[in-house]
Amino acid sequence: MIVLGIDPGLANTGWGIIEERSGQVRCRAYGCIKTSAGSDLAVRLRHIADDVNAVVERYHPEEAAIEGVYFGANVRSAIPTAHARGAALVACSLCGVEVGEYTPMQIKQAVVGTGAADKAQVAYMVRTLLHLDHDPRPDHAADALACAICHTHLRRTAQLSKGSYMIERGNGYS
Repeated sequence: MIVLGIDPGLANTGWGIIEERSGQVRCRAYGCIKTSAGSDLAVRLRHIADDVNAVVERYHPEEAAIEGVYFGANVRSAIPTAHARGAALVACSLCGVEVGEYTPMQIKQAVVGTGAADKAQVAYMVRTLLHLDHDPRPDHAADALACAICHTHLRRTAQLSKGSYMIERGNGYS
């Protein structure tokens, strides 16, 4: 399965494409969509939507994963991030790609094993899990790859849980 991960941001929207086969994940591509602070908001959002659309058309992901907006310390930066997130969600929807949404804590937990991980730990684990010879740069791309990894891990866990539930029900454990 091919999965697109998205780390939304108005100035920098990271994206990453991974492929999952038989429980193994590999990186296919990653990058960052940059918009100019001097441009009109609508123009910046259109740029994000167009570039996400181009990534989908090039790599044909079956599913996508996007990081949710964290409103913790800086609400002022959360609003532009929410705008960028909306542009990416619309682009995926128009392309017919289903999107899973994850909190930063869920992503860190799935990739590093703790929701309190810092950016360096996330980048290191992304490099390790995807068998890369370097940390993905910029950080936005590493975060997008982490989001895609989180999606595949949680999707696999859900499938295993369903299978386990079905086995238990079949054995009279319901």
